[in-house]
Amino acid sequence: MKIAIIPARGGSKRIPHKNIKPFFGKPIIAYSIEAAIQSGCFDKVIVSTDDEHIAEVALAYGAQVPFVRPADISNDFATTLTVVQHAIIWCEQQDWAPELICCLYATAPFVQPHDLQQGLSTLISDDIDYVFSATTFSFPIQRAITLSVGGEVSMFDPKHLNTRSQDLPQAYHDAGQFYWGRVAAFKQGKPIFSPNARVVLLPRKRVQDIDTLEDWEFAEALYALSHTDKFIAK
Repeated sequence: MKIAIIPARGGSKRIPHKNIKPFFGKPIIAYSIEAAIQSGCFDKVIVSTDDEHIAEVALAYGAQVPFVRPADISNDFATTLTVVQHAIIWCEQQDWAPELICCLYATAPFVQPHDLQQGLSTLISDDIDYVFSATTFSFPIQRAITLSVGGEVSMFDPKHLNTRSQDLPQAYHDAGQFYWGRVAAFKQGKPIFSPNARVVLLPRKRVQDIDTLEDWEFAEALYALSHTDKFIAK
């Protein structure tokens, strides 16, 4: 059985009610639920939440909310892995026999059904533990700088001060949308960022992690621009 698990706790502090905050006409979690359903990848699409309002919204958009997430994994210190492991164990207790899991974040309005399909195909064909969304850094990370408490500037990697950008290897980062994985890998807590993982590479115009109000505003601007110019799926 292939199951989508969408973590969506109710206690977001930096953006209150973040997971159901309206984003271009509908709660932001709706984009993830709809992409999961439209992908046709899943036998079940589950939202793991401790919040009755989130549960109501999730049900309205077609997800299942078969359990209430326990309080001890609904606080600021709960990890995504712990939430996924709890959901897997619950599913196994119902004799659902999950084999492949996709953890899909609730605040991923740019996720596309075909990205989820590609992730599933890669996971199966390459016989690996995980597949997750990633994108490129827009600036060479080798020339990143840091600031001291007093404001002094220093390079993370001074040896690349004069290295040409085209001579530096491209770096990538987690796009914060979804993580396909095998049940055994999630249950054993295997690291996602490892040689036994692959990525679905996304264009930067379809990536924005949303943790702060500034992130949210940037995501709104990017979404508006992308839908105006009709380039989101290119």
